[in-house]
Amino acid sequence: MNSKKEDKNLNTIIRTKNLVKTFEGGLVKALNGVDLEVFEGEFIAIMGPSGCGKSTLLHVLGGLDRPTLGEVNVDDVDLCKVRNLDSFRARKIGFVFQMHNLVPVLTACENVQIPMLELRLSSTERKERAEKLLSLVGLADRKDFVPTKLSGGQRQKVAIARALANDPKILLVDEPTGNLDSASGHEVIQVFQRLNKDGRTIVLVSHDKDIAEHASVIYYMKDGTILGKK
Repeated sequence: MNSKKEDKNLNTIIRTKNLVKTFEGGLVKALNGVDLEVFEGEFIAIMGPSGCGKSTLLHVLGGLDRPTLGEVNVDDVDLCKVRNLDSFRARKIGFVFQMHNLVPVLTACENVQIPMLELRLSSTERKERAEKLLSLVGLADRKDFVPTKLSGGQRQKVAIARALANDPKILLVDEPTGNLDSASGHEVIQVFQRLNKDGRTIVLVSHDKDIAEHASVIYYMKDGTILGKK
């Protein structure tokens, strides 16, 4: 694990208090009183068995879902009071999922530009920004390749570049190496480490201890609750 000395002067960028999320009319409790604090610039991992609530927590933090009870504050915004969560996500959050969900008929460069279509940028500006982001993740020479011409690791790197398209302060990452071999997975984690070193806050969900060990702090979940951290 990368050690990062806790700085009590760091700003809190994510905070939840007694976070509860239920499904099926309250019969299924995916989150059961989650208290979490993430400091700006941290790289944290959340580990736990399948069905423990990891992905649900990530979705609530990113405004993809609303909590049933409790509080969730992201970058000084109370998400329970935000009407337009789509706008909030577009400005603040970048998502990377296990399935990259790239558009198969578009090139890597074109895929990265998709989130920029809501911005007041010219086509030239969008293309230039996409090319810079692909260079950042080590794919400058693959910008004109469609997904079928890329390896699994390369496709995930395109997804990371796309998640950075609107320069979000926070990256929420769900099992990013789940479909990759160990070598490709290591390359993807190295990208996240570089982004974190540059100041990006990263919250990563994984069941893989070797992947989680690259974070500065690991939280352990079970039955919808955070049991502790390392």
